Amino acid sequence: MQKRDNIILIGFMGVGKGTTARAFSSRYGVYAIDTDDLIESKENREIKKIFKKEGEARFRELEQETADWIECCVQNTLISCGGGFYKVENLSALGTVVLLEASFDWIYNRLKNAKNARKKFAKRPLFLEPEKARKLYMEREKAYREVADVVVNMEGRDIEEIIAEIASAAPEGMRL
Repeated sequence: MQKRDNIILIGFMGVGKGTTARAFSSRYGVYAIDTDDLIESKENREIKKIFKKEGEARFRELEQETADWIECCVQNTLISCGGGFYKVENLSALGTVVLLEASFDWIYNRLKNAKNARKKFAKRPLFLEPEKARKLYMEREKAYREVADVVVNMEGRDIEEIIAEIASAAPEGMRL
């Protein structure tokens, strides 16, 4: 199967994939979906409960199932992915892979200074242990770049500028 006409947002947790997806969807009128939301809906439980009861291996299987469904059935959509989704086998077939990139400190401060910081940290409990989160960030940083078609820096930029850059990288067949 050929590459789908989708935009796939990847990047470290808390970098702003969901916020960017919502802004992009609003501005360009395309659907935006989130892989973590799809998994929670399919399983009828939160990701942290999947991890706790069945472990990371099962969660990664669910990510692959989600990727397979996207490859089969989703077109002309912006897809915001969980932090580890970049590991799915068929990532490049899903669409144009856009890495939202920022330093660990910028991401941590973005979450810490958010109006709903408590909720953001509750959704990302790894950030309650910043050095563990930083270690994971360092492990993933190079891998993200290796799978990305486009890299968009998030630091110090207006959301309109960011989504315009993403739109300029959209696949030719994507209707914006």
